[in-house]
Amino acid sequence: MNDSGTQEGDLTTIGHDPAAFEIFYRAHIDIVGRFVARRVDDPHTAADLTAEVFLAVIHSAAGYRADRGSPLGWLFGVARNVIAAERRRSLRQHQASGRVAGRRLLDPDDIARIEERIDAEAVARRTYEALGGLPEQTRALLELVAVDGLSVAEAAQALGISPIAARVRLHRARRTVRLLLAHPDPAFS
Repeated sequence: MNDSGTQEGDLTTIGHDPAAFEIFYRAHIDIVGRFVARRVDDPHTAADLTAEVFLAVIHSAAGYRADRGSPLGWLFGVARNVIAAERRRSLRQHQASGRVAGRRLLDPDDIARIEERIDAEAVARRTYEALGGLPEQTRALLELVAVDGLSVAEAAQALGISPIAARVRLHRARRTVRLLLAHPDPAFS
């Protein structure tokens, strides 16, 4: 995974400089698309969330501080927040209406491309389901390091914890995962 933050210039300009945003967008659209596809299984939702991540990037770029971590770590933090907000919103809507209604229209090529991406990430989604017993923050840390390729420090930044706390949680999570893999639950077969 290439962190092209050094090629993009000052990320704080993304919110008001279309050229800077375009460079950032082109460098990260595939990474964000894969990140979202590993976490949702509906092509319409995946397309919407990917777009929302970049809208959030535009709105929050002025607050980016290079001394707090890499652009990639910051981007994954933004993406996690967007996905978490969508899950909360969807739950509230589901509870209120019983069903999410209305989808944005996508052309058949877009749907096919998103479905291919979702299919390619099916194994990762099953792994997430199998690891559902881990605490949310621990599971998120493991995902960011093992799946998304962030360093422990970048993952800690994305989660808002110290790198030391991240290392301890990661060690415990890996030990738990080894135990899960050594004694698989037949419900996940």
